[in-house]
Amino acid sequence: MKALAIENYGKKPNFLDFPMPKINNDEVLVEIYAASINPLDTKIRKGELKLLLKYKMPLILGNDFSGKIVEVGTSVTKFKVGDEVYGRPRANKMGTFTEYLSVNQEDIALKPKNLSFEEAASIPLVGLTSYQALHDILRIEKGHKILIHAGSGGVGTFAIQLAKHMGAFVATTASDGSDLVKSLGADEVINYKTEKFEHSIRDYNAVLDTIGGATLERSFVTLKKGGKIVSISGIPNVRFAKENGFSSLKKTLFSIASYKLTKLEKKHNVQYMFLFMKHSGEQLKILTEMLESEVIKPTLDKVFIFEDAQKALEYAEAGRAKGKIILKLK
Repeated sequence: MKALAIENYGKKPNFLDFPMPKINNDEVLVEIYAASINPLDTKIRKGELKLLLKYKMPLILGNDFSGKIVEVGTSVTKFKVGDEVYGRPRANKMGTFTEYLSVNQEDIALKPKNLSFEEAASIPLVGLTSYQALHDILRIEKGHKILIHAGSGGVGTFAIQLAKHMGAFVATTASDGSDLVKSLGADEVINYKTEKFEHSIRDYNAVLDTIGGATLERSFVTLKKGGKIVSISGIPNVRFAKENGFSSLKKTLFSIASYKLTKLEKKHNVQYMFLFMKHSGEQLKILTEMLESEVIKPTLDKVFIFEDAQKALEYAEAGRAKGKIILKLK
């Protein structure tokens, strides 16, 4: 089968031939119809997550997909051949920029009936990230105020809709995508090119950071005491290391790396958490209900055919997309 892969960190991906994957008893074999491109793919390609994840080379890129099941393992009870599914494989089974994928039955769900394969492929990573951030960690409730950074990005476009569904007042940062984020339900839009969000945002319950760096650091002042900030682009801290069972050495490394963020936590009396999204077919089923009832709608920027995957990745890394970028295989 053909797949888009890297042979070393930092190298440009190329199309390579791989053997067809073999499935374990609790896995299914999926023929990939579409996959989406995420910032996570760039971070993995550049080797920025080597402390968190260990991969063998060559490494097939891609972290979410939609497609049809063509084979099921002997222990699979939730799906059958012919089912249309979508999902985010567990971290050690990543590699969706390919024609076929073996994936655990617990990591997928039936594709929403009202979505195309391209639309469905746009959901798993950003949908699970948003759900785990807003529901599991931040515990957003009706009346809460949340700042969501980069509202027109992949996570932002989903998170705005989910936060509004949960009853929150939503502020977001954007530049030329203000019409889009307003159409998704954003109550307040800050143009980060012309104004500083921390000048107008105060006493919020929560922040969802998708940018990291200085943007993350400046976000602490927007929270009320006891508020929470969760980042998918910041630095993992000791809390994250403990919750995920990392070694003492990594706990020490994360403690040193996140020292500045820990100081900001204490200074503002808030809680900082790093999120590395986890696979979950059960949570995907919850998102499926929202998508089929059109509480949340997918936001696509551009669809590329698989053969143009290099162009798609270059377009994604340029950072101008409004919504998700999709690779179409079928």
